[in-house]
Amino acid sequence: SAPYSSYLALVRMQKGTAATSRRLALCFLVGILLAMASRATALAANATSNKLYPGTAVARMEAIRKRARSLSKADLSGDWDSTTRPKLLWAAGLKDLRTAAPGAGYTGHSFNDWNHVDATAMLASVQAETNANGAVPGISRSNNLHSGIIIASDPELGEGGTWSTCQLGCNRDPPMDVAHVQFQSRIAFKLVWCPPTFTEFVLVDDDGALLNRGKPTGAL
Repeated sequence: SAPYSSYLALVRMQKGTAATSRRLALCFLVGILLAMASRATALAANATSNKLYPGTAVARMEAIRKRARSLSKADLSGDWDSTTRPKLLWAAGLKDLRTAAPGAGYTGHSFNDWNHVDATAMLASVQAETNANGAVPGISRSNNLHSGIIIASDPELGEGGTWSTCQLGCNRDPPMDVAHVQFQSRIAFKLVWCPPTFTEFVLVDDDGALLNRGKPTGAL
């Protein structure tokens, strides 16, 4: 692999004593091992989190995050209605369906209010869940999003579907929002408007890691 090739090249390039070369090589190797350990820890934490939320469409979630990271400054600082929000829908794997009926794929509300800001990628097996047991406080017990998810989801992002779910309850620990409870799914990203002016936003993943940021224009 690239790190080990670099390690071997470094050893060959040393012009000093054998002892100096060995010390440099050892330092470089320790750095590689620490990086590998950090990556292993992150992977283990990710695997544990996915087990806690088995409704997550993991590959789709990662594809959404990749799209979110790829958005340019121009994408995220353009006119909110005509440029930036459509780009957020694209990143989330959602179609821009402003004229569809609510419940039939309508996404005019997605990322367009304080509540529907979680891009959630869930497996087909959980898409028909409705919060019938009332486990998500403040959400209807007939919160049937199934048809809308199927109609509005971009199939190019892989297995499962996407919806812009309500963040109500995300302030609890563990989170008690639609994504994590109704769909037992992690969020791919959350749109967070930044105080005090709320004219700039950040996109963060389920662990709060920054994916991107923007400052759109127009009517927000």
